[in-house]
Amino acid sequence: MEQEWKKSLYAYVDLLNKGRVAPGYAQVQGTVKDARFHKMQGERSRRIAQWYEHRSITPLRGETGVRTLRTVRKNPSELVADVALHSALYYEKGGITHREDKIESERLTFVRTGSSWEIVNIERSVPERNSLRRAAEAEPAVRLSKWGEVLRAPQPSQPLLNRKILRGTPGAREVRYRREEAVAYADRWWKDGNAEFEIFEVDCTNYVSQCLFAGGAPINYTGKRETGWWYKGYNGTQEWWSFSWAVSDSLERYLSGQRSSGLRAEAVERPDQLSLGDVIQYDWDGNGHYQHSTIVTAFDAEGMPLVNARTVSSRHRYWDYRDSYAWTDRTAYRFFHINDYL
Repeated sequence: MEQEWKKSLYAYVDLLNKGRVAPGYAQVQGTVKDARFHKMQGERSRRIAQWYEHRSITPLRGETGVRTLRTVRKNPSELVADVALHSALYYEKGGITHREDKIESERLTFVRTGSSWEIVNIERSVPERNSLRRAAEAEPAVRLSKWGEVLRAPQPSQPLLNRKILRGTPGAREVRYRREEAVAYADRWWKDGNAEFEIFEVDCTNYVSQCLFAGGAPINYTGKRETGWWYKGYNGTQEWWSFSWAVSDSLERYLSGQRSSGLRAEAVERPDQLSLGDVIQYDWDGNGHYQHSTIVTAFDAEGMPLVNARTVSSRHRYWDYRDSYAWTDRTAYRFFHINDYL
């Protein structure tokens, strides 16, 4: 039957779900015949188990849903499916139950063997490692898909210009950064993105910038992509935003800069020095190039930050991202405390 392969998909999702609560469970073979996956998953399971122990958390239960994004049938006995996995993990720490959510994408290859289907290849999307800057410098309308493929953004019939965004230009009086509003915005739009703004395939910094803006951070509009911190949207066939608005490495440099007004921040040494609405940036390779941005939206029972992000949409995720497929033992972090008055 046409949908028989989905039985194997659901068995795989169940495997992943149980593996989040009891990491060793993920090493069971089941319907997956991808040897590389089992080797990597075994190593990952050991790391996650150590991570749980280090954080002193007790996983309680997991919930994982799957949505099929696209299927391509290569022949009657082979099918490739792109899927989105929405997982929620409930865990206990210090007598408090926490929940974290994330949505990850995978490409699965199914092969019919007799009357059943087996998963013979699992390709994981790791868009946190993709860089928007290189493509954007060559052509502002370029997009990277979740698989790292270069796409051309659709051109709207009318220019998408958020004129109301241009409130708060340099020289405006100092305003208070409203952390609660930044967090409320982050929790509202972490999953789907706000359609009033362009939604990038590599969307993490665009999303964090929107959260900062929702908290009252004033736009520093220069009209030059290399300077200021601003967003306008489409003007004709070209999209307009500063690199600092949408590119993690550029936002890191902008927040590190010294200025007398507008969006300002102080770099701090430890995550426990951060407050709601502050920013963490991630350099997966430890080479000084920051590839990912998150915003602090909650704290665990020990007072450590929990963060929201997009690209891999995440809500109240533990700040160090050691469960990310992008994480390496060379990962470096940058912690920014946004000024109370901007």
